[in-house]
Amino acid sequence: MTFHLQIVTPDGLAFEGEADKISVRTQEGIIGILARHIDYVAPLGMGEAVITVDGVNRRAACIGGMVAVQNGAVRLVATTFEWAEDIDLERAREAEQRAREILSRENLSERDLKLAEARLHRALVRQAVGERK
Repeated sequence: MTFHLQIVTPDGLAFEGEADKISVRTQEGIIGILARHIDYVAPLGMGEAVITVDGVNRRAACIGGMVAVQNGAVRLVATTFEWAEDIDLERAREAEQRAREILSRENLSERDLKLAEARLHRALVRQAVGERK
């Protein structure tokens, strides 16, 4: 049994079609959605999304946004959604290094600290997903 899944980002449509399952990190933890799921809305966290289509898993780095289930259809609106095979691991490692360099500085403002921590987390998520392609 499948359900309609649409994944959109500010850059456009990342996926639209029938899916068997989706697993994604919300701000409250990882959720799995199958066909006939109850209506549901949640803010997304930073983590790996796994989309199963025809029994085959595809992985992606999914960062921020919302996931909604309405009348059996799922819509994932992500700030960033990057399929594992599209992740540039070298670029992700460089982003990690830059974030760590910022975090090593003294007297960071609270804002700069939070931004650097978010950049580090994003870089680590992208690397973890990209390495599992």
